[in-house]
Amino acid sequence: MKIVGFEKGNALHLGVVEGDSVIDLQAVDSKVPGDLGEWLRANNGDIKPLAELAKKAPASARLPLASVKFGLPVARPGKIICLGLNYLDHVKEGPQKDNIPKFQSIFFRMLSSLVPHKHPLIRPKKSIQFDYEGELVVVIGKRAKHLTLENAADCVAGYTVGNEGSIREYQRHTTQWGMGKNFDESGSIGPWMVTADELPRGGKSLKIETRLNGKTMQSSNTDLFMFPVAESLVYLSEGITLEPGDILFTGTPSGVGHARKPEPVWMKAGDTAEVEIQGIGVLSNTIEDEK
Repeated sequence: MKIVGFEKGNALHLGVVEGDSVIDLQAVDSKVPGDLGEWLRANNGDIKPLAELAKKAPASARLPLASVKFGLPVARPGKIICLGLNYLDHVKEGPQKDNIPKFQSIFFRMLSSLVPHKHPLIRPKKSIQFDYEGELVVVIGKRAKHLTLENAADCVAGYTVGNEGSIREYQRHTTQWGMGKNFDESGSIGPWMVTADELPRGGKSLKIETRLNGKTMQSSNTDLFMFPVAESLVYLSEGITLEPGDILFTGTPSGVGHARKPEPVWMKAGDTAEVEIQGIGVLSNTIEDEK
């Protein structure tokens, strides 16, 4: 099932995507919240009732997918956790090439840094070094602490696509990456969340590809994670309680703009960045300069 967040009448709505249409779940039951995270928290991660509501939808609850103004798959995530350096080939193209990590590199993003599918990404005034990073994004469905490799994937509600846009100049100012990863409207998530039951357990064996203006820049597979989803969730839950509606960026493969030869490739106004993940879909954003 594809669960999408969208805007309707200046309000957030949840929908289920079926073919080229969206079923507006609030049109079936007005008590359905507009934020998937809120639903997950209230229902202990159970999304089956949403599928049942979609089956009951009248024709009037269906909207053309092409007409929808997309919102984030989770409108108000409690935590936005990010893994860095999760593909060996990406490690080797960066400044850490002689320091292969033994543990997950953890940092965080703010909600103000993220926009949905079809919303422009903003290249800031202060730097031209605006880089793309295609990533698998995990949506947490159930509260979890001290997970094991055997049960870690049980807390996953589903998966979506991310472009973890980075301002490289600011990322390199210190050993802490936070500033370069949190410029306003510099990253994106979408277009929807695909429920975990429709994808391989732990998000394994999924092809991931990033295109800039139609040219393939990154092409890899989640089987090449240094720290697979289950292992990363176990590590995080050793110290952090994972809550319904939290999201996890899982790292990007090689081919990022800063490592391009003979010179770097940066996203600029007028460009279109696309990230496609097998079984989920295509996240697309144009690039605009900060006003």
